[in-house]
Order: sequence, then C-alpha cells, then structure tokens
Amino acid sequence: MEETAEIWELRLYVAGKTTKSVTALANLRKYCEEYLKDKYVIEVIDLLLQPQLAEGDQILAIPTLVKKVPEPIRKIIGDLSNEEKVLVGLNIRPAKRTE
Repeated sequence: MEETAEIWELRLYVAGKTTKSVTALANLRKYCEEYLKDKYVIEVIDLLLQPQLAEGDQILAIPTLVKKVPEPIRKIIGDLSNEEKVLVGLNIRPAKRTE
C-alpha cells in the first residue's frame, strides 16, 4: 500500500486579531478540515509580536497564507474568503476550465 500521507505545512501571517486575520484563520481551518483532514499543520505568526519573521517569507501584506509543504511554495493574500481561489492557489484543486 502506498503512503501518500504528506502533511501540508501552512503558515498564516497576521497582524493582531483584526477582523481580516480572524476571518482568514477561520476560513483556512474550514478548508483544511474539508479537504486536508488530518493532513495539515497551521502555524499562525503574529507580526505585531514577531515582526522579524516577515522577512523570511517576504511578507508584504497581511493576512498572507504561505504553503511551505508540499512544494512549490505558494502565497495567498487576503482573508481567504474566496474558496475556489484558495483551493486552486494551494494546489488542492485544479483550476476550473473557463472555455
């Protein structure tokens, strides 16, 4: 039997408990539970507490979601309310054809 239990490592950069940050985390958790059940880790980094960490992932806007693993590394900016955009952006679901 083939092991395909790769753990998705997701990092969400926020700046305090703003409405957008809270919404982004809630949306991210919802998508992960629905599409990556038991196969994900979410690390939340508050740049108000750890501003030096923004440099490593080149964070320019808040909130920003960074998918570290599996590669390729992907970034999505915003409150993650557009489910289709998030799933395609993270490579969880292929883009729908608009032909």
